[in-house]
Amino acid sequence: MKNKSNVYKMSIIAVMAAVICILGPLSIPIGPVPISFTNLAIFISLYTLGMKKGTMSYIIYMFIGFVGVPVFSGFSSGPSKLLGPTGGYLIGFILMALIAGFFIDKYFDKIYLCFAGMVLGDIVCYIVGTAWLAYQANMSLSAALAVGVIPFIPGDLVKILISAWIGPKIRKRLIKAGLFEI
Repeated sequence: MKNKSNVYKMSIIAVMAAVICILGPLSIPIGPVPISFTNLAIFISLYTLGMKKGTMSYIIYMFIGFVGVPVFSGFSSGPSKLLGPTGGYLIGFILMALIAGFFIDKYFDKIYLCFAGMVLGDIVCYIVGTAWLAYQANMSLSAALAVGVIPFIPGDLVKILISAWIGPKIRKRLIKAGLFEI
């Protein structure tokens, strides 16, 4: 039975990594930092898998992109993307997943607390990404905020609202079906 459980865990992590790989490249270029659906996919994976496995699915996605499969925004990939100006946001998503995942695991049925956790995770991702963007692109912090944060706040809030609305429904159904385990 233990082997079956491990196979199941690996399979659902792989499926959610694949979902992130599908949604991650879809982006709207608006400047140096594109609007992507990566954080939406991460939030849904956190509701579906929990903090640890959801974060692991994102890390797998990062490795897939790192080795050259075009799964990052705009169908890009490789070490240069992770080490380039927008790479800090990709790294920041790990912290975002851990923070949001903690809130989602602890309070999945309390939408306002999950919303707060996802916002807090997004803020930490913004901090890491913006600092990295400013350093890599040799721009001021205010310029990095103007191109790497301000344009994304409304869309990210919409993605968080969508996740906070459908995420608990997904998790409740998984629990009811006996498919959710932390």
